[in-house]
Amino acid sequence: MNSNAQTPAESSGERVAKRRRLILAGAGALAAVGGAGLAWWRLQPHAAAPGALAEVGGLWSRTFETPEGGRLAMESFRGKPLLINFWATWCPPCVEELPLLDRFYRENSGKGFQVVGIAIDQAAAVRAFLARMPLGFPVALAGADGLEMVKSLGNLAGGLPYSVVLGSDGDLLHRKMGKVSASDLAQWALLK
Repeated sequence: MNSNAQTPAESSGERVAKRRRLILAGAGALAAVGGAGLAWWRLQPHAAAPGALAEVGGLWSRTFETPEGGRLAMESFRGKPLLINFWATWCPPCVEELPLLDRFYRENSGKGFQVVGIAIDQAAAVRAFLARMPLGFPVALAGADGLEMVKSLGNLAGGLPYSVVLGSDGDLLHRKMGKVSASDLAQWALLK
């Protein structure tokens, strides 16, 4: 008799074990695909919430403190294209993109394009940061309340940096989650 021959019980047990491994592997793959899909969906800009840009209670009715202690009314930006960048001093990609945004502002402000940075941060941290790295465009202090505005403008995950481009008519033209690139800014400069 062959010593390598398997008994019927052993081959049945191996089949059951193999079937279990396949089921577990399939379930794991399905969970991974589902998780990746959910993460991708959450990180994509979604439609702005109704009223996010409204005259009353929306973006245009908001007024923020500035790092210098003044007030910045969003209404003052109406009528021209506007890039709003939500950022924080503790966010490395935010800090990395600020020089690029500043250059975009300096190159396009004469053409009517406006930029405002809305800091989702503590006032003292923003003041210290701007003392080291001054920006040409206006900066507003929104603190943690700014995250609700970010979410209302389609960033359900609340991640930073987040940029929103509004046309001269106040309509939402583009949104970007994550660090902007020079090509993003070149495309946005064409929007009116």
